[in-house]
Amino acid sequence: MVTISPIKQQDDASLARIIKHSLKSFGLNIPSTAYFDPELNNLSAYYSASPNRQYFVAVSEHGNVLGGNGIAEYGEEAGVAELQKLYLTKKAQGQHLSYHLLDAAVKFARQSGYKKLYLETHHALTTAIHLYQEYGFKEIGHPFQTGEHSSMDRFFLGPLRKAEACS
Repeated sequence: MVTISPIKQQDDASLARIIKHSLKSFGLNIPSTAYFDPELNNLSAYYSASPNRQYFVAVSEHGNVLGGNGIAEYGEEAGVAELQKLYLTKKAQGQHLSYHLLDAAVKFARQSGYKKLYLETHHALTTAIHLYQEYGFKEIGHPFQTGEHSSMDRFFLGPLRKAEACS
């Protein structure tokens, strides 16, 4: 059984390892990706710094961190949230955990009053792109605004509801 709950400080090291390993496996351990985000080693502190942010962690019944994803305010425009850092261990992939993490993030964004949900990804992350499209995200073809992850080249706006496709 897997539980999804808000991040705790004890999850930080595992999540940083999962994110870095995943990005490196796709050759995305390059500047202007999450690999070099200054908050990567302390995600719990970053997400707890604002009531408009939250990071959700998937944890196995044995207490192992399997992955997570976050929601945070995006840029200057009010009402825009960004889906951030959705990564799972290789072993946890293919079990629909991404959908459950997305459900938690979307619910948080909706309850926080966000009106738009944005994400950036890379064309090499084909499984993630498929997931986002299945969930109801629509590709917009350009960055919503200039962001810090300039190496990303696929941009989506998503639903602030639970997608029907997530059964």
